Amino acid sequence: MRTLLFTALMTLGSLSLNTAWADSPVAGQHYTVLANPVATTSADKIEVVELFWYGCPHCYQLEPTLADWKKDLPDDVNFIKMPAMFGGIWNLHGQLFYTLQALKADDSVHDEIFKALHERNRRLASLPEITSFVGGLGIDKDAFEKAWNSFGVKSQLEKAKKQAIAYQISGVPAMVVNGKYRFDIGMAGGLKETADVANQLIDIERSAR
Repeated sequence: MRTLLFTALMTLGSLSLNTAWADSPVAGQHYTVLANPVATTSADKIEVVELFWYGCPHCYQLEPTLADWKKDLPDDVNFIKMPAMFGGIWNLHGQLFYTLQALKADDSVHDEIFKALHERNRRLASLPEITSFVGGLGIDKDAFEKAWNSFGVKSQLEKAKKQAIAYQISGVPAMVVNGKYRFDIGMAGGLKETADVANQLIDIERSAR
């Protein structure tokens, strides 16, 4: 856990070691090609997965960039947000994410969770604290607890854990394009460049079809 937290917190520090790319990203420098591609949700679309943790400061910093980027995604691209779960509070927050997803909570709820952790010194480290917090956002507590314990949410959790292992991630935020290419902020060269690298890899996948 300590190593994973260190990786997450040091990602942005690596930017000074990796200059932004000028024309197109380079394999091994700006992204990693997975030795064993991971199956995507739909063969008809190019899948982009962001692995994150609510408690990760760089995930929080990346949110505005991704929010703007998602607005202009073509119809052939499917963006998926996926919590990384390395045990402890990571798993708790992963279950929080999928519970809110089951309840069809809008993006503003997820934004409030990020703000609570990074601007208001809330930990959201227990189910009672989480339930009280989301209740304050207008989410029915009984419905929340029912979804929290549901088979659907537990199935999503197990699926996400297996995918993170298949992606071979060791820290967050991490991006995976079409189950083949993995990169992070440090490899991309910055927050804006993260979206640029994703776009370039999407183009590569599109041209290969």
